[in-house]
Amino acid sequence: MRAVNGKGESALNDILAQMDTTSPTVQVEFSLDVGPGRLNASAVVPAAETNLTQLLPVLQDLSSSIIESTARIAEKEGFAISCRAGCGACCRQLVPLSIFEAELLAEWIRTLPEERQRELAARFEAALLQLHNAGILARLDPSVRATSGPEKTAVAIDYLRQRVACPFLENESCSIHPIRPLICREYLVTSPPENCVDPSVYPVVGVRLPLKLSQVLFQLGTEVDPDSGGWMPLVFLFAWMRMRGGHPGQAVSAPGPKLLHEIVKRLVTSPEGGAAATTD
Repeated sequence: MRAVNGKGESALNDILAQMDTTSPTVQVEFSLDVGPGRLNASAVVPAAETNLTQLLPVLQDLSSSIIESTARIAEKEGFAISCRAGCGACCRQLVPLSIFEAELLAEWIRTLPEERQRELAARFEAALLQLHNAGILARLDPSVRATSGPEKTAVAIDYLRQRVACPFLENESCSIHPIRPLICREYLVTSPPENCVDPSVYPVVGVRLPLKLSQVLFQLGTEVDPDSGGWMPLVFLFAWMRMRGGHPGQAVSAPGPKLLHEIVKRLVTSPEGGAAATTD
């Protein structure tokens, strides 16, 4: 989904406003193999010590560039991207949220007016209650949830069929579009959008991304917090804020250029990765 509304733009502005723009920065240029094409990228990062959560706005921009490059390749091959503003079919799926993105969203949520925080909290609570009543909530506990195989597929299908809308979905548009999870950015299809209502029944043809930053975050999250597997269902966000919270990003820190280099290195050496050349 590619919709942007006023609240989404405000979310981005709030995050950027919290960044220290007075600290020295460094421009890092590098290139990535994206399928048959090559993406020349440039990022401005803090020169000093920074952590993974603080670097997320840079990674979000990089993810968007990779996705746009991949989409252009798909369109040149004759495929049309079906995802459009106002189509929220995919926003009822089980969304894996990395613990670092959870930290970033939690920081933003705490900047909102109390009334808005209460409104969002009520939506998250209603979603959890519906999943509990359907017998799905217990299957999402990290101590028992399946990470592969038939049970993983089954719980994803059962979740989708409950039609639990993402609590950030408003009028079938994403209210946090600029800071939405990487996994949401990476979901693109060329099949009819109405098929996304239930991919287990209707054929859904996704666009294969050769590079997925979401997988890098999950991998790093697993190393930081093995008990969680590095992620949580997005609907667990408010519960995580109340019960655990914390600052997982601090466990992955380095000077900005080095941290970005390490993330890009993991990106291109993952099973879906290609080759990259990085220069500071």
